[in-house]
Amino acid sequence: MKVSIGLAQFAPRLGSIQANLDHHLRTIEDAAAQGIELLVFPELSLTGYNLQDLVSEVAAHPTPDDPMFGPLLDASRATNIDLVVGFVEEDRRHRFYISQAYLSEGKTLHVHHKVYLPTYTMFDEGRFFAWGDEVRAFETRFGRVGMLICEDFWHASPPYLLWLDGADLMLFASASPGRGLDEQERLGSARWVELVNQAYASMFTNYVVHCNRVGFEGGFNFWGGSTVADPNGEFLVHAPYLDEALVECTIDLNELHRTRSRLPLLRDERTGLMMRELSRILTEQPNGER
Repeated sequence: MKVSIGLAQFAPRLGSIQANLDHHLRTIEDAAAQGIELLVFPELSLTGYNLQDLVSEVAAHPTPDDPMFGPLLDASRATNIDLVVGFVEEDRRHRFYISQAYLSEGKTLHVHHKVYLPTYTMFDEGRFFAWGDEVRAFETRFGRVGMLICEDFWHASPPYLLWLDGADLMLFASASPGRGLDEQERLGSARWVELVNQAYASMFTNYVVHCNRVGFEGGFNFWGGSTVADPNGEFLVHAPYLDEALVECTIDLNELHRTRSRLPLLRDERTGLMMRELSRILTEQPNGER
């Protein structure tokens, strides 16, 4: 099976729900004209990143009666494009999560809550958001998929859990600011994230799709550079740095069979050993559990 994937790399307006929704709907129309089947937007694409006290004002529910999600669900049905969008979700106990929703044929198939909230140096997410506590793959018309948000995939455990849970396609969304300016052609943060994505793709023999935002916001400069890596760890497409772009890439899911036939890492993974050793480590170091 071949799948046309679109990376909707753009600069959301901070707190401007209608403007960001309109941008999503226009991008979906452009993607439909290109024959894109799966369209991925960045982290917090519907709200902007540095929300702080705006968090409660922009929160939404990924349901048809929500004014933000109703049009997006309708668009997914009308265009037959699966959508991955970033937003703030409020639960029934009024906790707020950085979230990514997967929409398909007018339905919300899955919502992922960000499990790692950076609260160090320039980041302050832990002050305003609750921690997600699940990392799960889910079924789509393109096979089994997993989603992670920014710092989630800077840690080894969430991608590893998705791999074990059957995800063959990993969708990463981020609002990653530029850091580490030196004489190299890329920002230090860009080099690091790209190496991590290639490593996951090759170690897990998976497709890794990463959509990062661009633009300036609250002192942050987001670098873009969205990518798709194949199961061999090679980039199939690379969006420009710093500029908005809608980039298309067609992947061949048969490549999973070809790569895993010669490199059976998934077959040989010893999950029982992992469970035993994790239990031992947590028993011996109880204060290390999170």
